[in-house]
Amino acid sequence: MKAAWTCAALFIAALSTNAQTKTYLWPGAVPGETEAKHEPVLSANQSGNVKRTTNVTNPAILAFQPQPSLNNGYSVVVCPGGGYETLATDKEGSEIAQWFNKMGYTAFVLEYRTPQKRLGALQDLERAMRVIKSNAAKWKIDPDKLGVIGFSAGADMAAKLSTQYDKNAYTPADDLDKLPIKPAFAMIIYPGYLNDGPNRTLTPELSKMDANTPTTFVFQAADDGSGGSSVTYALALQKAKAPVEFHLVPKGGHGYGLRAGNPAAEVWPTYAEAWLKANVLVKK
Repeated sequence: MKAAWTCAALFIAALSTNAQTKTYLWPGAVPGETEAKHEPVLSANQSGNVKRTTNVTNPAILAFQPQPSLNNGYSVVVCPGGGYETLATDKEGSEIAQWFNKMGYTAFVLEYRTPQKRLGALQDLERAMRVIKSNAAKWKIDPDKLGVIGFSAGADMAAKLSTQYDKNAYTPADDLDKLPIKPAFAMIIYPGYLNDGPNRTLTPELSKMDANTPTTFVFQAADDGSGGSSVTYALALQKAKAPVEFHLVPKGGHGYGLRAGNPAAEVWPTYAEAWLKANVLVKK
């Protein structure tokens, strides 16, 4: 395992801003990727004061660390949304990471493969869990206290990880791939694609749920066109006796992140912080 850790560490590059680091997930070939590795490109869609990137071929994580005095040893992978076409890298990425930092969590924003590479995106999330755990000492975190949060398409990925953690979405590449990928907790925020089964039922690949499914927080606005996705998922968790907390508010639409001025954006962080204190941090 020491050799694998060294291999991963060699691919950590310092960024020019703050104390963030960018860690590439695949030192060798990226599973199933045919295009050469390069940095993400800006999407043509930059509407709504949101930075969007696309054409990710060299998946990576961006590490955001809290002040040392706040560090509680917990960490989270942040999966931005974008319909599997783009990544909302600030609204559902860096801004979320900085919010977690204020609570003492180390946060890792995932740059997963796009556009329309759903299997590749899940592979990247699984690999990110392993890269982070293998570097736990470096980032001063507990490898058993690593969770996941996702927004929209990113929430679909987080749900898949939470229910399929006992199998690999890719052929193991090195010793890192012996590490477990089960998240300590999951946060599913205005998800899509979770009710793609017949007649808008639960997506079949999400059906493996039981009392051992990670404790899950689900949040949704009722006026979101994809709102049925979260309702279906939360009810399935309840039926399986998996630990879940579900919040449905009247208004907010979709894709609001933490941005002020949106009624859903202004309440979900309060609910989420209370849930984290009661269901995650209590397990210290």
